[in-house]
Amino acid sequence: MATIGSRLRTLRRAKGLSLRALAAAVGVSPTLLSQVERGVTEPSLSTLRRLADVHAVSVADLFSPDEKLPTEVSRPGERPVLRSPRGTVLYERVTPSNGTLEVLRAVLEPGDVSSDEPWSHSSVECAYVVTGTLTADIDGSARTVRAGEAITFDAGVPHRYLNEARETVEFVIATSPPA
Repeated sequence: MATIGSRLRTLRRAKGLSLRALAAAVGVSPTLLSQVERGVTEPSLSTLRRLADVHAVSVADLFSPDEKLPTEVSRPGERPVLRSPRGTVLYERVTPSNGTLEVLRAVLEPGDVSSDEPWSHSSVECAYVVTGTLTADIDGSARTVRAGEAITFDAGVPHRYLNEARETVEFVIATSPPA
């Protein structure tokens, strides 16, 4: 239980919540939360579920030890390149695979698409356009995103990227958790 308690304390502090504020949000006493964080007592499954909901994590994430991610430098020419299984885009992985965040650099030539059909995954996604003009088809609605602009959305809705312009578009996608 020390791992769960430590994880819960880290999550609570990261949100800037006091024990009292978190207890009110979850519907338990501050004393119980303090005991859980110190590993003195075990919370019920329903309390764990409510805590996970408040912190926007899964119950399984509460069992993960607090681990610091390694510091890594990503260099051009050394990054893995991924081909979209459903489209014509090549993605260059900017971040290492760590299960928390994925950042990809993508280039779409005129007329290219990220996938033939929109698809969805359980993540939050942000696309930042470096050069050119990107069309983001999100849940059947086309959104134009120009160089210097970004679009952020719930990737749980069907989406894809298109280059309907006459110039190449370069963009960066951040997804959390990775798809």
